[in-house]
Formats: sequence, C-alpha cells, structure tokens
Amino acid sequence: MGYVLGIDLGTSSLKGLLMNKSGEVVAFAGYDYPLLHPKKGYSEQNPEEWVKACENVFKSLSEKVEDFKAELEGIAISGQMHGLVTLDAENKVVRPAILWNDTRTTKQCIEIMEDFGDRLISITKNKALEGFTLPKILWMQEEERELWSKTAHIMLPKDYLIFRLTREFATDYSDAAGTLLLDVAAKKWSDEILAKYNIDEKILPKLYNSIDCVGKIKAEYQKDFGFEKEVKVMGGGADNACAAVGSGIVSNGIGMVSIGTSGVFLSYEDEAHSNYSGRLHLFNHGIPDAYYSMGVTLAAGHSLNWFKETFAPKESFEELLSNIDKIPAGSDGLLFAPYIVGERTPYADSKVRGSFTRIDTTHTRAHFARAVLEGITFSLRDSMELMSEFTAKKFDKILSVGGGSKNKDWLQMQADIFDTEIITLTTEQGPGLGAAMMAAVGTGWFADLKECAKTFVHYKSGISPVKENVLKYNEAYESYKKVYGATKDL
Repeated sequence: MGYVLGIDLGTSSLKGLLMNKSGEVVAFAGYDYPLLHPKKGYSEQNPEEWVKACENVFKSLSEKVEDFKAELEGIAISGQMHGLVTLDAENKVVRPAILWNDTRTTKQCIEIMEDFGDRLISITKNKALEGFTLPKILWMQEEERELWSKTAHIMLPKDYLIFRLTREFATDYSDAAGTLLLDVAAKKWSDEILAKYNIDEKILPKLYNSIDCVGKIKAEYQKDFGFEKEVKVMGGGADNACAAVGSGIVSNGIGMVSIGTSGVFLSYEDEAHSNYSGRLHLFNHGIPDAYYSMGVTLAAGHSLNWFKETFAPKESFEELLSNIDKIPAGSDGLLFAPYIVGERTPYADSKVRGSFTRIDTTHTRAHFARAVLEGITFSLRDSMELMSEFTAKKFDKILSVGGGSKNKDWLQMQADIFDTEIITLTTEQGPGLGAAMMAAVGTGWFADLKECAKTFVHYKSGISPVKENVLKYNEAYESYKKVYGATKDL
C-alpha cells in the first residue's frame, strides 16, 4: 500500500495526516500543547512539547491503522513560521522558543531598518517586523547575552522536530525565507546580514528544497515505534507554503484567500522580484525555484469572533449570520474596518484600531454582522489590489479556505468583492496536506508537486460574481479605503 505522513506543527497543536498513493486520507491524529506568556507581549513555547505531541501522533496512528508501522515511507512537516529555537553545544534547548506572535522586538525591528533600509527588501524581499526571526536573535544578543553566548545552533520550530527525528540540522527555503537571514533570490544565507549582526553561518541549518530528503528516522525511533521501512524525512515547509501546496496553488492564475484568526491573500510567483517594495511579503514557495506573495489581515476571523462574543455570546455563528442574506450588498452604507488589533497589509500599523462608520437609525444587528464580513473581505482585497498595482497580476479564480469558505453568503461576498470566481476544496486538510504532498514527491510517488496536486487536490464547482453586487462593492470599497486615513490619528 504505502503511506506518507504530513505533520502540521501549529501554534496550539500538532496534527498528523496519513495518506496513501491515491490521495486519500487514511487516518488523522492531533495533540494540543500550551502557549507560555511570561510577560505582556511575550509568546513562547517549550520545544519538547512538539516532540511529545509527535510521538503521541505516531502512537495514535499505529493504533488506528494496522499496517502503519509496516507501510510508512515518508514524512514532511509544515511548521509555524519565524519562531526562534536555540540549542547549546550539547544540543540542549537554551531557552523556550520565541514564537511568531511575540511582539517584544519593536526596538530591534527599528534598528534593522535603520541599518539596512531598502537593502533589506532587496535581499530578503521583506521589511523587518516583530514576527520575523532576526529581530528575536538581536533581542537575545542584547537582553540575554549569557544565553546567547551558549547558543550553538539556531533553527525554526519544524526544524527542531526534524532534528529530533533524524539528528540532522536542516531547514527548507520557504521557512528560511521568514527569518530575514535568507537571500531569497540567491537561495543562500545572506553573508551581508550575518556579518552585520555577528551571526556565524555554522550555527544555521543546512538549506534544502521542501521535497528533498534531509535524513531518515533515527534508529531509536525506528525501534521504539516499530517502523519496518527506512522512513525518509523531507525538508517540509512553512505553514503558508504548505497550505498553498495543499490547496493546489502551484501555478499562476489562481489566488488563495485564507480566513482563520488572521487572514491571508496569497499568490503564486515565478520570480523573486522586488516590485512589492516590502508592502507585501514575498517568500520562497514549497515548489523548487518558485515563490509566493501574500498580504495579511491581522484580525480576520478574530473580528467575527469578537463581534459574536461581544454582541451574541449565547448564539451560534449560524444564528448570528442567519439574516445577512436579507441585507443588501454594502450593508446600506455601514462600514467596518477590522483593525481591532492593528493592521499588517497594506499599512503595517500596530496602533490603528477598528471602527464602524456611517451608522444610522436604519441599521440592525444583521447590518452590523454583514458589515463585519464585508470589512474583513475589503481588507483582504487591499492585498489583491497591491498585487495588481505592482505586477498587473490578474486572477482567473480565487480559492477560499478556512472559516470564510464555510458560509455560502460569505463566499458570494468574496466573489462579488474580488470580482472573481470563488472555488473551494472538496476536502480541506490545510498545511498538513501540503506537507503530505511534499513527502509523497520526496519518496518518489510523483515527479513533482504539480503532478501530485492532480491526485491529492480537488475542487467544488465555483461561485460567480453578481454584476450588480460588484458595482455596489466597488463603490463601497472606495469609501472603505478612506477609513484608515480618516481614523488612524484618533
């Protein structure tokens, strides 16, 4: 039979997706772990929690699938991006991992931009933001000098799990691109950035493609879990790169909008151009020698969840949204700006806050609920507009995943606001599916990820934009774009 395992190492849990050569999900297992918040703005995690969760996934799958131990051939891991994991010379963890959503490094981000300015964008294709890894390294150098002096290895969260499984120090280009240490176009660690901040390249992991085999399951795991074959471990990828692969975003023409707690608008890119000037993120893709651009809405699903918990805590989301189809496109003029925790794209403003504007006495709770969905989608359109502005990019279709794909009225809003056909997946497995696809290619089941996608990724019929609604939303969007400038100083 033959199986591959896609592991999704997330912020709150680790999930394992076992798949066969026909692209069918054979079994699933997942385990949660805690976040640590020792101070305001700090977000950390004990890397050992990831290892325990992975071991529990192995145990669970061996209990669920009779021939799991005999038929497992390959593993790839999707990882939460940007986190800093440090090991000493004896390969022991120096301190808890500092995660992507930690905000302690504003000072270091300012330093990096003052040191490099546009040169940073030329090398890394991104501005320095608190989420990235380099500012965390600088913070350790400045605030935890003794711990930094003990650091012999730097890696990202999924790379620590790879190390524990294989004893190899390895990362892939898509995850490395989120460190601000990678020369994205040259696909190598940047000598210029490393020299500026006294970081020895020897402490960084070796770079691989996502589909490359970086090692095999070490002997003790082979023995403890009874794996009968040599199990290959691939380079894997950053969670957004894996989500793109698992959604079939493997060529031009299809964009992806993902609405979870935050929101992402993502597009395939053929080259590592600098046209976006740091206004959008640009990272290496899981596909060798390809890239992806993305914009981020910080509070996408989070805005809807906040609205529900504040104004309808005893109702389900279905009840809350049950009457929005009776409200016309544009919510009769009501606008919502989803900046309730600041905004990333297109403003990179952590201090701006959200707002409802143009409220009048005709507006009901259903108007407000619909306006929240429209505001989230307008914010994601901001990213699409930047892609069009800088590269004249057009989309034949846009794939909707996450919470925004679960409500038919919201899907129609997306079609109308983006003025593009919206498609959804028949089964949505997230980054774990992309990781499983990387494992499938790495074990030789398929020639490349594009071929694998034909077997592993399937879409439902699309939802087309309604011309009348498109015209209304174009007018409403022009008003929405004025809200930031009108409210940021407040």
